[in-house]
Amino acid sequence: MKKQQLISTMAVLGLAMTMAAGCGSNNGNNEGAAAPSNNKANNAAATTKADNAAATNAVASEEPAAPKIAGKVVFTTNRTDLVDTELKNYAAKFHEKYPDATVEIEAIKDYDQTTKIRMASNELADISLIPGTVKNSDLPNFYLPLDDLGLNDRIYFKDNRSQDGKLYGISSGSAAMGVTYNKKAFAQAGITEVPKTLDELYAAAEKLKAAGIIPLATNFKDKWPLYGWDQEAFIFANDPSLHNTMATQDEPFAVDGPHWQAFSILKKMVDSGYVEKDLMSTNWEGSKKDVASGKIAMFLLGNWVVPQVVDNGAAAEDVGFFPLPLDNSGEAKVILASDYYYGIDKNSENPETAKAFLKFLIEESGYDDYAGFIPVLKDKKPKLAQLNEFMATNPKVIEMAAENDDYLAIANKMQFDTSAFAQDAIMGKDMKAVFDSYNKKWKDAKASLGK
Repeated sequence: MKKQQLISTMAVLGLAMTMAAGCGSNNGNNEGAAAPSNNKANNAAATTKADNAAATNAVASEEPAAPKIAGKVVFTTNRTDLVDTELKNYAAKFHEKYPDATVEIEAIKDYDQTTKIRMASNELADISLIPGTVKNSDLPNFYLPLDDLGLNDRIYFKDNRSQDGKLYGISSGSAAMGVTYNKKAFAQAGITEVPKTLDELYAAAEKLKAAGIIPLATNFKDKWPLYGWDQEAFIFANDPSLHNTMATQDEPFAVDGPHWQAFSILKKMVDSGYVEKDLMSTNWEGSKKDVASGKIAMFLLGNWVVPQVVDNGAAAEDVGFFPLPLDNSGEAKVILASDYYYGIDKNSENPETAKAFLKFLIEESGYDDYAGFIPVLKDKKPKLAQLNEFMATNPKVIEMAAENDDYLAIANKMQFDTSAFAQDAIMGKDMKAVFDSYNKKWKDAKASLGK
């Protein structure tokens, strides 16, 4: 397979508009020229006709008035750490650009669950992040089409949140799953090179533990940071549509299958004492400070976490990023996935203002750079230096495909939570028994839906 790059550049398509000129004035001029110069009535008629034609052409040449960007809109986000800082600044800059418009930022900790409750009661914010469990077929019930923003041909993941040929969600950015690490902690433990094989990863963890450094932050109690282990299963399966493939299977969680292999690495780290001592007292915000200080050495998360570690006190040059080794082949592999998608509430009272703010976030705010994302705009290159280090390993890239309605229907029916699955697999005394129970729940949910 030839080397793949995370970012490609595409020329932006331009649109040109031409207006057809009316011919009435030419006819009037010809008629006027044919009349005797002393015939005032004919001259007046010709002049009137010419004036009318000119007025008609002037009206025809006018472009439709741009929609007025005014009124208040609310934007809900999962970024509780940015609500009073960066996001607040974006709202202020947007207000400077559109003085009649204001944006209120609301951060939600338990984002998906809270947003789904609001969807059920038609209380979505004007701009929100679309929960991952929302089926594409349901998008028109809650969100407005976004094709009129002129971004369709400029963005990645255009088809992932589309329905019936219409775009309903635009990615806030994408990320490569990998290991963010503290270089000073590695040096203190005597680790001179990042691990390239699974055995080297375990050996590095042992050195870190011996040096009094916690090798890996799991954030087990907060649960959601464990989603990365589900994404690593896509690499084991070598299937960008693994979740959709699961929808065709009655028992997708096989012993030695992709999830088993991914979770086995995490279980080894837990059983060997390479993670936080008390899993049920872990804290997401605190863990970022611990990685920044070197108390903890590593995260397994998207590259978006790099700026957050820097914001918590680490020098940028002391933070690195490398692909998680999954075997002993030495071949680097990575899953590339979109982050949340922006959507506009179908019932927004100020939809044009909401769309303008969404477009501002994507094109002007710089949020993707600040958040450490790979930009959704194809013609924009990422500024995160750690991605260059990451790509120097020449990884095989798997782009995660959008989840289809069959998968989402089954997952919603059994309330399948990939992070909870990882929790159960690691905490259970018998991992096979956990997988068997998930297979039964999956099969029952699938059968109840007639799939």
